[in-house]
Amino acid sequence: MARDYYEILGVARDADKEEIKRAYRRLARKYHPDVNKESGAEERFKEINRAYEVLSEPETRSRYDRFGEAGLGGAAAGAGGFQDFSDIGGFADIFESFFSGFSGGGPTGASTARRRSGPARGDDLRFDLKLDFREAVFGGEKQIRISHLETCTTCSGSGAKSGTRPRTCTTCTGSGQVRRATRTPFGSFTQVSVCPTCNGSGQVIEDKCDTCGGSGQTQITKKLKITIPAGVDSGTRLRVSGEGDAGERGGPPGDLYVYLFVQADSEFQRDGIDIVSEVKISYLNAILGARVRIDTVDGKEEILIPAGTQPGTVLTLENRGVPRLGNPVSRGDHRLTIQVEIPTRLNAEERELLEKLARLKGDRAKGSNVDGFLGGFFRN
Repeated sequence: MARDYYEILGVARDADKEEIKRAYRRLARKYHPDVNKESGAEERFKEINRAYEVLSEPETRSRYDRFGEAGLGGAAAGAGGFQDFSDIGGFADIFESFFSGFSGGGPTGASTARRRSGPARGDDLRFDLKLDFREAVFGGEKQIRISHLETCTTCSGSGAKSGTRPRTCTTCTGSGQVRRATRTPFGSFTQVSVCPTCNGSGQVIEDKCDTCGGSGQTQITKKLKITIPAGVDSGTRLRVSGEGDAGERGGPPGDLYVYLFVQADSEFQRDGIDIVSEVKISYLNAILGARVRIDTVDGKEEILIPAGTQPGTVLTLENRGVPRLGNPVSRGDHRLTIQVEIPTRLNAEERELLEKLARLKGDRAKGSNVDGFLGGFFRN
């Protein structure tokens, strides 16, 4: 049996939005997989995220309070991924229309009409944003262009032409619903349905606004600056409050969800909050040791290659990795895998020097060649 979302967050059913947010932040910090390595912590973290996704949105919270998890449909099934809450509106409408219209013993459909005639929250929007590797590591500001619905400034959202006003629908007298009485052998029943003239709004616009065509909304393309936190990765979702589509009839706007995709880098790879790369050095530097300059996400840095370094050796630069999301002071490490380059051709002088070294090692007496000496060195 699914656990109660209020119980998961440890809040009362009448808790306000701020209480829910505080409870979520406290529990998310406690059970985040990067922080809590105990068995079951990751599943607990997913539960907490799912509960917050539902209870932090007034519309989905209302559906959950009325119908439980079944009222959410599939919208909340993937905790932590993008959820378009505007997609879950069908369940309640189907539920209410099925039982609509019978007075004296069940719902009358009035709530459906009231919802259509009253303020309606705007739709949430999704925007996919690609980031370079270093942008994801260090974050920063990004400017994006979005297209969304805004309240028409010409008619202030009324949909009526300047100087006019919507009139009350004469079919439903402004209620947004019509009733029809039906006599049956079991008695008289009244069926309630949405007014076909005004479509449940209770008003009729005779002279429509020239700018929005009577919808009360206009499509606008605008620029937004969004802040990318340090340490984000592909799949991170950022919520920009109030930048979705405008609400209808004075309702609040929806939110914009920015879904991040980090592009692959030619030099660096990411392993959790660690950065992984390869460093190629000459066989002489591997034998003798050297100081070499290498690339990191912070820029060039000089490191010491110890004498006798073997191929595949991993050197670690502490605190040079990815900042921990939500705690940028804490960073992962940069792990460098050493690749030793063995020359395929030698000039006469190089060969002579290596042969002398081989004789000193006694390899010539054993009949081995220079390549055998080098191979033997790297095996020892």
